[in-house]
Amino acid sequence: MARQEIIAMILAGGQGSRLGVLTDFIAKPAVPFGSRYTIIDFPLSNCTNSGIEAVGVLTQYQPLELNSYIGNGHSWDLDRNNGGTFILPPYLSQEGNEWYKGTANAIYQNIPFIDSFDPDYVLILSGDHIYKMNYEKMVGSHIEHDAGATIAVIEVPWSEAPRFGIMNTDKDGRVIEFEEKPSNPKSNLASMGVYCFSWEVLRSTLIEDEKNPESRNDFGGDVIPGMIAKGLKVFTYHFDDYWKDVGTVASLWEANMDLLAKPDLINLRDKTWPVYSKNPQRPSHYFGPDSIVKNVAVTDGTEIYGEVYNSIVGYSVVIEKGAVVRDSLLMPGCRVCSGAVLTRCIVGMNTVIEADVRATPDEEDATEAFLNALCEDDITVFAPDLIIRSGAVIAGNSMVGPKHADIRPDIVAEQPHLARREMDLC
Repeated sequence: MARQEIIAMILAGGQGSRLGVLTDFIAKPAVPFGSRYTIIDFPLSNCTNSGIEAVGVLTQYQPLELNSYIGNGHSWDLDRNNGGTFILPPYLSQEGNEWYKGTANAIYQNIPFIDSFDPDYVLILSGDHIYKMNYEKMVGSHIEHDAGATIAVIEVPWSEAPRFGIMNTDKDGRVIEFEEKPSNPKSNLASMGVYCFSWEVLRSTLIEDEKNPESRNDFGGDVIPGMIAKGLKVFTYHFDDYWKDVGTVASLWEANMDLLAKPDLINLRDKTWPVYSKNPQRPSHYFGPDSIVKNVAVTDGTEIYGEVYNSIVGYSVVIEKGAVVRDSLLMPGCRVCSGAVLTRCIVGMNTVIEADVRATPDEEDATEAFLNALCEDDITVFAPDLIIRSGAVIAGNSMVGPKHADIRPDIVAEQPHLARREMDLC
């Protein structure tokens, strides 16, 4: 490998269990976002725009769709002769094979890959955050402080600080204490899960951490607190732009709605910092003569004949005449049939909502079979590749998945020709 001063490693192997049925058969970073993107488009685009040419993507859980989507990195201009994009699943070595045990162990297992580029600095990135960051500026701050590690932080409301890893710093920005989800936070500087390390320092720290039988092999839980305890220089890098961890149903829905409500904060049309994606060419979108479309993000191949308000509509979606969609996210390939009414819904890829289905927060005649603790704020989630039968009535805070095809076949069916589960077992 040609030497690279900086390389990036994107942690993209998480199961995303808090997204429920949306990640039953795909990794969280492969979940669609907006009308034409997936979540992993954001860190990949950040790398390209920051001039980083070597990117490792660490996969583990349900990697097939994510691997196929990324390919050789061409869509993000990361198919380079002296670098490129590399998919890095767990693999068989002389010591045996082992699943990635934690974020730090995932990087530890790929020390030979990183060594092959002989880098000075390594960026560790999460594959499930929506943001636009110039990593080159972060590396510059890291060099300026002669740091062993630099942690990107963002100020969060004090009321939300207990949900995050919090960095307590001195007046110069050096981290003196890391608190994981403190009940009484001393600071509101939340870690973004974006790290810059000097490779020599990180390499030795990972080897030491791996030898510790008490370690969980996690950056936030073990590696960074250990570096602070040893007196190594750990500094913060303040980020004051839009950032959202989309690891929950509520945060995924909120981030999509932010595209409509806060277009200046998360500007996807900014030509100076484009967000790239892999989308096949499709016919232009079409609005029927009687359609009503207000404050909606759409992309190629969409056909709207009904009413759509304040919603994100993915490619190749069809909304029939007489259907009404409000405050919802419709992922690619789904269909909403005549008479259906959806409010505050996330509809998975290729799912069909048949005629006269009602899924709104205040349905009095709804069945309670679908209520789920993962759904908050009256949001309802439909898994990919389902058929929701005509006339079904579903309340807010529901999650409808493949298991319900056996429990309530009168309401839910799987699409047999899409057989996603069988494909994953082949």
